[in-house]
Amino acid sequence: MPEGILTLAAAAPKIDTGNTAFMLLSAALVLLMTPGLAFFYGGMVRVKSVLNMLMMSFISIAIITILWTLYGFSIAFDTGNGFLGGFDWVGMRNIGLTEPFATFNIPIYAFAVFQLMFAIITPALISGALADRVKIVAWSVYIALWATLVYFPVAHWVWEPNTGWLFKLGVIDFAGGTAVHINAGAAALGAILVIRKRVGFKKDPFRPHNLPLVMLGAGLLWFGWFGFNAGSWLGADGVSAVAFTNTQVATAAALLGWLGYERIKHGAFTTLGAASGAVAGLVAITPACGSVSPLGAIAVGLIAGVGCAAAVGLKYRFGYDDSLDVVGVHMVGGIIGSLLIGLFATGGVGQTAKGLFYGGGLHQLGLQFVGVGAVLGYSLVVSAILAFLIDKTIGFTVDEDVEVAGIDQAEHAETAYDYAGVGSAARLASSSDSSEAPASGKKVDA
Repeated sequence: MPEGILTLAAAAPKIDTGNTAFMLLSAALVLLMTPGLAFFYGGMVRVKSVLNMLMMSFISIAIITILWTLYGFSIAFDTGNGFLGGFDWVGMRNIGLTEPFATFNIPIYAFAVFQLMFAIITPALISGALADRVKIVAWSVYIALWATLVYFPVAHWVWEPNTGWLFKLGVIDFAGGTAVHINAGAAALGAILVIRKRVGFKKDPFRPHNLPLVMLGAGLLWFGWFGFNAGSWLGADGVSAVAFTNTQVATAAALLGWLGYERIKHGAFTTLGAASGAVAGLVAITPACGSVSPLGAIAVGLIAGVGCAAAVGLKYRFGYDDSLDVVGVHMVGGIIGSLLIGLFATGGVGQTAKGLFYGGGLHQLGLQFVGVGAVLGYSLVVSAILAFLIDKTIGFTVDEDVEVAGIDQAEHAETAYDYAGVGSAARLASSSDSSEAPASGKKVDA
C-alpha cells in the first residue's frame, strides 16, 4: 500500500465502538419505553378498553418506523432551513455507513435509530388522553399526519444544530422536554378539545382496572428513561453520567412530592400516585438533566411532583376530558422542567448557559419561555385542526353505545381477559360442593 494512503488512513477519524455500543443500547432502552407506556396506560383504563390502549402504542411503533425511514429522519435532521430539514436523506439515502458522526464518532445510523425511538414514543404519549373512545384507523391516520406535520419539524427546530431555529437561538432541551413532552401534551389538549368526551365524564369514576399493571409500566418507563436521557448526549462520558444521575434523583424527588401532595389533599398515599409522580419527575428532568446539578435535580423533581399532581385536577374545572392525565403530567411537567433550566442551569454540565440562581440573569429563562411557547402553540393548533378534519371525515371516535359495550370487542374482536373459564370453574366447584350433601339431608345454602 502506498505510504500516502497509510498516512491518510491513520489520520482519518474512526468509529468509536464504545460510544456506538452505548448508543445502540440506549436506543433499545428507549424502544422498551413504548411497551412500558402501553402497560402504564393499559392498567389505568377499564377492562373493556385495555387492548385498544395497548394497540394505540404498538401501532405507533409500526407506523412511525416506516415514516421515519421514508422521510422523517431527513425532515428532522437534514440541514435544510430553520424550520424544516432537507430531503437529501429521504429513504435513508446518502447516509454513510462508516463515516464518524457527531463529536463522539458514532455511525449516523446509530444516531438515526436512537432518534427513531423518540419519534415512536411521542405520539404514543398522546394516546392516553384519548382512551376509551378512539377508532384505531382514525388514530393511525392521526399519528401519521401529526408526526409528519408536527413532530418531525419540531424535532428539527429543537435539535438540528446547524439550522434549527430554536437550537441556534439558544433554547436548551437536552432530551425532549419541548420536542417530546410539551409537544405531545399540547397535541393531546388540541385533540380532546375537538373530539367528544367519554360517556359518563364527570359522573363515572373511571377507576384503573389493574394497578399492578400500572406499576409495572411505570417501572419499565423509569428503566428505559436512562437510555432516553443519558443517551441524548450521544456518548459515554461524564456528562452522560450526570444526566443518568439526575434522572434517578429527580424521579425519586417527584415521587415523594406527588405522594406528599396527595396525602395532604386526599389523605392517602396511593400506588397510582407513586407511579404518576415518578413519570412526572422523569418528564420534568428530561430537558434539564444535562444542565443542572443533582441538588438542582431534587428541586426540579419536587416542583414537578407537586405541580403535576395539582394540574391533573384542572380537567374537571375546565371541562376537557383528558382520560389519563397526559396534559397534567406531560405538558405541565415538560413546561416545568424546561423553564426551571432558566433558574437552575449551572453552566458547567452539558451546556455553558447559566440560570438565574447561578449568575446567569434572566436571559436563559427568557429563551426557555420562547421555546416552550413556540412548541406548545404550534402543536396545539395543528393538532386540533388535524383532529377536527379526521372527526368530520372518517370519524375520530366510536359510537357511544360501542364505547359503553366495550371498544375492545368492537375494534379488535378480542377481550383482554377471558372470564368464561373462570365462570365454568366456579360452577363446577359449586356443583361438586352441592353433591357432597351432609348425611342429615339438610339443605346447604349457596
